[in-house]
This record gives sequence, structure tokens and C-alpha cells, in this order.
Amino acid sequence: MALFESTIILLLIAVALLQVARWMNVPYATMLAVTGAAVAAVPGTPQVTIEPHLALALFIAPALLSAAFDQSPRDLVRNWRPLFSLAFIAVLLTTAVVAVIGWSLAGLPIAAAIALGAIVSPPDAAAAAAIFGKLDLPHRVLTILRGESLLNDASALLIFNAALAFAAATPESPVSLVPTLLISVPGGVIFGVLVARIYLRLAPFTAGTLGATILQFSTTFAVWLIAERLHLSAILAVVAYAMTLAHTAPRLARTRDRILAYSVWDAAVFILNVLAFMLMGLQARTIFERLPHSEFWNAVGFALLILAVIIIVRLVWVLTIRWLVARIDDGAQDFAVSSKRESVLIGWCGMRGLVTLATAFALPDNFPGRDLIVLTAFTVVIGTLVIQGLTVDFLIRKLGLAGDDTSVDVSRGRVLMLDAALRALDGKAGPSAEAVRHEYQAKRKIAQDPDDPQGVTEQDQLRLRAIAAQRKVLLDIRQKGEISDEAFYRLEEELDWAELDASAQDRLKIVEG
Repeated sequence: MALFESTIILLLIAVALLQVARWMNVPYATMLAVTGAAVAAVPGTPQVTIEPHLALALFIAPALLSAAFDQSPRDLVRNWRPLFSLAFIAVLLTTAVVAVIGWSLAGLPIAAAIALGAIVSPPDAAAAAAIFGKLDLPHRVLTILRGESLLNDASALLIFNAALAFAAATPESPVSLVPTLLISVPGGVIFGVLVARIYLRLAPFTAGTLGATILQFSTTFAVWLIAERLHLSAILAVVAYAMTLAHTAPRLARTRDRILAYSVWDAAVFILNVLAFMLMGLQARTIFERLPHSEFWNAVGFALLILAVIIIVRLVWVLTIRWLVARIDDGAQDFAVSSKRESVLIGWCGMRGLVTLATAFALPDNFPGRDLIVLTAFTVVIGTLVIQGLTVDFLIRKLGLAGDDTSVDVSRGRVLMLDAALRALDGKAGPSAEAVRHEYQAKRKIAQDPDDPQGVTEQDQLRLRAIAAQRKVLLDIRQKGEISDEAFYRLEEELDWAELDASAQDRLKIVEG
């Protein structure tokens, strides 16, 4: 009961903080994590702990699915070389540099130092989604950053598991781990694709029911949990599962099911993200209380050093690889980002999140240097969310970067769709056919304007005016008790769908907070 009450209180606090974040124009992830840490410092605040494996399954699996579902496999293939340089080489490089510092300055055993490097090296998918969601970034930069956050956790966790095996002090454990590591990555991808194929065969049986939503959520968590039990990469399994669904499901799903699914998933992932970042901050007291007072400030100094190192290493790596590729092959534009300004932006965007903190908490209690590693992980998460999260919007404006204009593509696609609709009406005569044909022709005329291809027609404006009048009457007759509530809700739903169909695109957006 205490956990439930604490969760409700956290969500209510988060609602207020989301409004503050929107008013201050700062990423909500940063606001929630920092406030959580501040609340944890208040005497008498109840401790809310995260069970690491539960945290990863509960918070990361849905966030990964949501991010991967929106990620184009074609864009990932097109940018595979920059993604490889960030998701794998940059992770290895960061891990190595952090491990050397941890071993030489903090006196950590080499296995523990490598584990620390693997924990703090990967930027986080949930943090990326929370930060980048409100920013107007070029499509190529967004593809690389999101794609990296989907893939780098897998490479980091492989290194982390290898470090744990080396720290186990049994000579055969690292050797026996090699086959598992070699199977984990491809096995996770194959498993995710396989489950997606099974899901697509089962989904029609629940189409049009609320059970479809239950199936979607339970299958997502099942992919993660079963992959972990099979010692496969749970992260890559969920990513492969989501991308397979995104490629196939739109042809099979019914319209109403799809709208419901998008609405439910957007809300659920957002609530889980809000809780995750709040809980992240609330871990501060647990972390600080475990460290002896005599070691505290030395540990904080080391953690801040690692924070600075991971930011610098990433920025230097991105700028260096761009310079090297430009020197070796001027035509390799898909490897290096297209401009130095974009390189600086990608190098700066390395926010860490829940995966880093949960992995640190997953260390055994007797693991060498565990308290120092957990404190460092927490410092890196909060530090990157604050330093990079709060400055990335300013950096985008300073660099003069802006999102790609997709209005031309929207205009072209809308015109082609309306042409198909008009061809479907060929040969149809009568007042009804003429009325529908006239409406589509009006929409086609507006769609040819790239500046506002989804604007409303004169017919839409008249429909909205008529719908407003209908809604007023519906509310009046319900107030007078002339219709039942059941009839009211059915008619209200009809009006809502009609209003959405007639409304401009910008009226459909819901902002955070």
C-alpha cells in the first residue's frame, strides 16, 4: 500500500512539474530527475527503491518499443556506418577510457573498472525520446541519435556481463561466457522477429476488442522477459520486434484499433517515463547513505571527473571520425555527418538514463567498488540530463540547425492519395457522388500548397460550424434528461470523430504537461 500511495504522490507532483517544465521550456526528464533528487534530500521523505531487473523490464521495454516502432529500418540501413561508430566503437572507447581512469585513480580492480565504463558509456533511449521529442532536429541527426540509443545498450550490456564474469574469480567463467555473448546479439534479433510474426497471426483474433491492447502490452513485456531467460539481448529483441510490427502491422490493423493503440501507448509510455525519471532522482538518498562520510567527497570528485570524461570523449570521437573520414574519402557522406555543426550537435547529445542507473544497481552487493560505481552512475545520469539536456536547445539555435521541412512530402503524398480517391469515383453519378467528388477536389487544391497541405477546406469550415451546433444541442438535451447517458456518449463519439476529420492538423497535437 505504501508503494501505491508513493506512486500516486509522485504522479501528482509530476503533473505540477510538467507544467513548470513547459513554462520554463526545459526537458521534462531533466526537471523530474533533479526534483526527485532534491525531494530525496528532504528529511523524512520515504525511500522508494527500484528493483533493477523490474525497472529495466517495466520502464525500458515500452520506451524501446515506442522509439523503435517510429524508427525507419531503411534510415538505419542508410546510416549504418555512423550508427556503428557511435553504438559500438564509441561505447568501446568510452568504456576503455573510463576503465583506465577507474583503475589508475580510484584503485578499482580491472573488472570493476570495465563494468563502470560499460555502465556509463551508452546514451539512453528513454532519455533521448524525452529530450528530443520537443526539439526541431534535422531528420538525419534525429535518425542517428535515436538509432544509436536503440543499439548501444546491447553492446554496453555485453561488455558489462563480460566484466561480471571476469570479476567472478572462476577461471572458466569468462571462457564459458564467450558462446553466450556470440549468440546473444543475433539471437535477440531473430527472437524479436519471430515473436512479431507470431503476434501478427494472433492479433486478428482480438481485433476490435480491448483485449487487443492487453495483448500488445503483455507481448512486449514477454519479449523482454523471455529473451532475458534465454540469455539473449532483450534490448535488441524488443527493437527487432517493434520494427517488424511497424513494417507489417499498418496493412493489417483496423483503423479504430490503430487509433486506440497509438493513444494508449503514447499515454502509457509517457506515464512510465515520468515515473522513471522521478524514481531516478529519488535514489539519491540510498546512494549517499551507503558511502562512508570519510570517502564521500573523494567519491563525488571522482564521479564528476567521469562525467566530464564521457562528455569530452564522445565529442572528440564524433569530431575526429568526421575529420578522418573526410580525409580518407570525400564521398563517404553517409559515414560522417554532413556538416561540422551537425557533428558538434551529435557529439553533445549523450544523455544517460535509467539503463545506466538500473545496471549499476544490478551489481551484486559484494562487487568491488559497488558504492563508488553506483554514485558515479547516478552523477553521470543527473549530470548529462542537466548539462546536456538543458543546453541542447540553445546549441541547436546557436548552430543554426533546424528540422527538415517534410511539407513537400506531405503535399505530394496527399495529392496522390486524393487522386486515387477521385479515380475511385469515376463512373459514379448522382448528387451524392458529385458532392463527394467536389469535396475531394477542394481538398486536392489545398494539398498542392506545400506550406499548408493539410489545411481545412471551405467544406471543412462549414462542417466544424455545423458540428459545434450539433454538440450544443446534444449537451442541452442531455442536461434536460431527454436522452440517456448511453445514447449521449455514442452520439458524442460520432461528433468527436467528425470533428477530428474536419480539423486542421495543428489542432490534433497534445503537448507534454
